[in-house]
Amino acid sequence: MKVTGKLVKVLDKQQGTTQKGSEWVKQDFVIDTEAKYNPEICFTLFGEEKVSMLTQSIGDTIEVSYNLSSREYKGKYYTQAQAWKIESSTTQSEEDSFIAELNEDSPF
Repeated sequence: MKVTGKLVKVLDKQQGTTQKGSEWVKQDFVIDTEAKYNPEICFTLFGEEKVSMLTQSIGDTIEVSYNLSSREYKGKYYTQAQAWKIESSTTQSEEDSFIAELNEDSPF
C-alpha cells in the first residue's frame, strides 16, 4: 500500500536488545494526508537500514509504501503501519511550474 502526505513529526529513535542478545532500532514518524477524517498516520521504521531511509525534513511531501499488521496480546489487538519505502513527492503545482519553465526555454 502507498500513501502520500506531508511529514509533520519525527519521533525519537528507540533501541534495545532482545532476549537473545540482538540489538534493534526503530523510529516512528507522522504524516498528514490532509484527508477529511483522521488525516494523520503514524508509521514505524524498524531496523537501521529502514531508519536511515528517512532523510526528508519536516514539511516535505513524501510517498510512503507500507504494510499493515495486527497482533493479539492478552485478548487485545494492536495494529502497526510498518514503512518499507519512503520517496520524496512533488506536488502537481511544482510539476506544472517545471513544465512551464521548460516550455519558456524551448526554441520552438
